[in-house]
Parts: sequence; structure tokens; C-alpha cells
Amino acid sequence: MTNLDALKAIQENVDILSNQLVDDYKYIPQYEHLLPSSKKAEEIMSLIRSVIFPGYSGDRTIRKHSLPFHIGVYLERIYSLLKEQIHCGLSFDPEISANISNKDQEASNLAVTFINAIPNLKRLLSKDVKAIIDGNPATQSYGEVIFCYPAITALLHHRVAHELLKQGVPILPRIISELAHSATGIDIHPAAQIGEYFSIDHGTGVVIGKTTIIGNHVRLYQGVTLGSKSLILENLSYQADAPRHPILEDNVTIYSSSSILGRVTIGHDSVIGGNVWITQDVAPYSRIIQQKAIEGSFIDGLGI
Repeated sequence: MTNLDALKAIQENVDILSNQLVDDYKYIPQYEHLLPSSKKAEEIMSLIRSVIFPGYSGDRTIRKHSLPFHIGVYLERIYSLLKEQIHCGLSFDPEISANISNKDQEASNLAVTFINAIPNLKRLLSKDVKAIIDGNPATQSYGEVIFCYPAITALLHHRVAHELLKQGVPILPRIISELAHSATGIDIHPAAQIGEYFSIDHGTGVVIGKTTIIGNHVRLYQGVTLGSKSLILENLSYQADAPRHPILEDNVTIYSSSSILGRVTIGHDSVIGGNVWITQDVAPYSRIIQQKAIEGSFIDGLGI
């Protein structure tokens, strides 16, 4: 094949791939404006980590007398990047974009609102660090938890993403949550509501669904799924935001590889053992264990 033949083949495929009217490609949206950036989202999270855990991230030479200066620099950069990425997010969804007359002003307002929420995020994450060290004798110090534990990375990203989602910021919360998912193997939907003093031990494989509600002083181990039952796509009555994930009341512990599915409530002060499958409410102060294998069959996810 000659270079001319190769160029001809390339041009033919350019024409095909550039044609937005081809039926097989119509579901892929085409954007003419600037899209949010995962790299910028990573930078935002790095800066937020430096503000919440100063000295552990960012400039390691920070001392008490220079802390205000460094935090001021970080917050200014967070505002600038966040405003830019929120603006991109507001343009991402055509329906949202159509209802906002001044995206730049809206992005600025939302970025400032988030800056104002950072002190409370620091308070929540400080309690999460304490929850991890209080419940894990393998930890040597608070610093070790902040530096090394994937749960802190996942919770930092989740609490930031959840705050942005509450403010109505589109797409960016999901990008932030997926950054943590890729890095830690912990998958928390940004809409999930998580209380104070929350900890995840080990963490790999934990899944927390969109409409999950978690109380205070809750501990999860690796492989726990707080999910929904299988859905039949043909069910037209299904609503995307309908509550379909579990509620965990205060002081609940769930051990490794257990699955809690559907809109069920795990009562306060309950302990769920490992490898347990739960699709019904559990009363407070319960102790649930899988004592023996139970055979069952499911057709298309029914009967779960």
C-alpha cells in the first residue's frame, strides 16, 4: 500500500468519525465548548488536601507562623481552579446551561460557597481520622492514617464531591469521586449521605450506592456493598432518584464481603458478620452471621 492509499483511507475514516448523524454514534455527545478536566480536578483535590491536612500534603516546610500564608495561597488557587471547572460543568448539561444566564457569575458564587464549607469538611475529616485510629490497633499514629490509609483519600474525595453536589455543581462531583475510586478501589457515589466519625478498614472493594444513608460511628470492612436490588429495565415506573440503597443507623459495624441490598434499614448498634447477604430490615442491637450455606436461585435478578 502506498502513502497515497494510506492517506485516502485516513480521510475516509475522518469523514465517518466526524459525522455526528451516523446512527451508531448518535449517543456520543459532541461538545464545542471546554469540558471539565480530570487533571485540574486532581490539582483541586491536592490543594484541598493541603489545606485540610497542612504539612502532610503540599509544602512540607510549613510551620505555625507561616500557616496562614500557605493556606491563603492554596485557597486562592482552589477558588480559581474551581470556578473554571464549575463553569465547564455548567456548560456540560444543555438543560442546566440553558437555565443559567451568567455562567461566570454562577461559577464564582458556587466556588465561594464551597470555600466557606472547607472548615466543616476539615472538622468531619478530622473525626474520620480519629474513627480509623480508634478502631484499628494496627495504626501507629494519626499521621500514619493521614499519609497511608486509602480510606482517608476516599473520604476526602467523597466529602468534597458530596458538598459540591449539594450545591448543584454538575459532573465535577462524579469526576472527583471516580478519581478516588481509581486510586483506592473504594467506590462511593457523591450523593451518598455519610455521618460523622465514619471509618473504612482496609477498604478495597467497598461500594456505597447513590441513595445510601449512613449514620454516625459506622465502620465498614473491605468488600462491603451497600447497593440496590437488580432492576428490570423494562419497568417504566422506576425512578432514577428513588431511594433504593440501605440506611445504616448509628453505631453499625459491617464486616468484610457482606452485601446489604435495597432500601432496608440496619438498626443502630448492630453488627453484621462477614459474607452475609441482607435484603430485609435488621432490628437495633442485632448480631447477624451466616452460619451455613443457603441454596437459592434467581431469574433475571428477581427474588433478591
